[in-house]
Amino acid sequence: MLLLEKPWYPLGSEWFCGQGAAMVALSAKRDWRSIGRAFEQAIGKNGVIQRREELLVYECDGLTSYRQRPAVVVLPQTTAQVAEVVKICDRYQVPFVARGAGTGLSGGALPVEDCVLIVTARMNQILEVDLDNQRVVVQPGVINNWVTQAVSGAGFYYAPDPSSQIICSIGGNVAENSGGVHCLKYGVTTNHVLGLKLVLPDGAIVDVGSKIPEMPGYDLTGVFVGSEGTLGIATEITLRILKAPEAIHVLLADFNSIEAAGQTVSDIISAGIIPGGMEMMDNFSINAVEDVVATNCYPRDATAILLIEVDGLEMEVAANSQRINEICYQNGSRSVRTAIDPQERLMLWKGRKAAFAAMGKISPDYYVQDGVIPRTKLPYVLQQIGALGEKHGYRVANVFHAGDGNLHPLILYDNSIAGQLEQVEALGGDILKLCVEVGGSISGEHGIGADKRCYMPAMFTETDLETMQWVRAVFDPKTLANPGKLFPSPRTCGEAARATQQQFPTVERF
Repeated sequence: MLLLEKPWYPLGSEWFCGQGAAMVALSAKRDWRSIGRAFEQAIGKNGVIQRREELLVYECDGLTSYRQRPAVVVLPQTTAQVAEVVKICDRYQVPFVARGAGTGLSGGALPVEDCVLIVTARMNQILEVDLDNQRVVVQPGVINNWVTQAVSGAGFYYAPDPSSQIICSIGGNVAENSGGVHCLKYGVTTNHVLGLKLVLPDGAIVDVGSKIPEMPGYDLTGVFVGSEGTLGIATEITLRILKAPEAIHVLLADFNSIEAAGQTVSDIISAGIIPGGMEMMDNFSINAVEDVVATNCYPRDATAILLIEVDGLEMEVAANSQRINEICYQNGSRSVRTAIDPQERLMLWKGRKAAFAAMGKISPDYYVQDGVIPRTKLPYVLQQIGALGEKHGYRVANVFHAGDGNLHPLILYDNSIAGQLEQVEALGGDILKLCVEVGGSISGEHGIGADKRCYMPAMFTETDLETMQWVRAVFDPKTLANPGKLFPSPRTCGEAARATQQQFPTVERF
């Protein structure tokens, strides 16, 4: 029986609660040699990295502006090995951070000082394929696109498809509740996870959810997906796969104004059509992609383009494509191109999927956010983002999931110039605040991580954040699992983080 007690104890730049936090505070100097030997005994010497130069590989994730070298990196291969590693962390009161492919964009897998980084890259097996029941069971290190490749021959696919799907891992997708271009119709990761095998922060192994779609009781699977590693580590994941549609059309429509493109998005949804995906790119993004990827598909003089994918039964797709054509032209589209051939469809999507990489070619650095807004607010918010970019003095490219209002403003800057990072972070913060002001959210799929934790109070009340901390404390009373992420801390975020200092009465975890 573990107790969660008050009060909160400061440790370094973060805050930890309960009896375990006091023990951590008293263990400022850890015997890393003994800890390292314990890890080697648990998973073998080849699975433990301690050399200083080798640890540099793991000092950041996709958000490269933040860096912190871990004390030790371990690479387990099984659930049992993960459990043994976590038990060692619990025994020595060492914070740990789970990391998949390291492609996250919010600092969710960023190490903290004197932590153990638990890397799941070697846990890359597809454990079970059950086509009859439309599900697969995978380890967390399996790459997103591998799931579809494993079942596509039988006419199935895995719907969540982040732009990084050829390199990002399922474990990371679960942690951040990743989305993708098809989330408008098919939802994000949480809509496709049936069950999980978890290692809790004390090393206990539990199963939540099931291989069947509906289970009585609390939706613990839903609680865990998107928890960003603060509740434990998923070591087996049961995913829902879908039957490939009979027909797919991809339409490319170009417009002379953002307002016209935005109105088209709203009109398509109002017509009762839910496309598989509906993406928008502005002129800056269009030209960046054509400069780098050279698809020769996107008109360089367009103010905005819409990529609209329609899938389903052949007759339904044909009818919806025709109606979408009409709506696009009614809103002033200069042209609408329809791709039916798989290779042509792939070419139209190629530029959108490569948009982030294209920005990396035209700017030394870029800073990306992923706020969410109501679709009806698209023209206003894009106008305001442009104004904010001019105010702060930085170029902003806009690439986003227009159908569900998930923005991806990319702020271009040069990190080698002193002060620019802080300035673009301030601009990014203003964009997030704008999203909240119009009734949206500070994240749609990238997660909060270390990057956006200070903006949580802009969206949630102190009571909201306190309630979330209660949930976390049940799973992780010692706050060893991915500390410093998701929630604001007083030292880092100042007065805005007072919700994390709440005094909790003692509760028991059995």
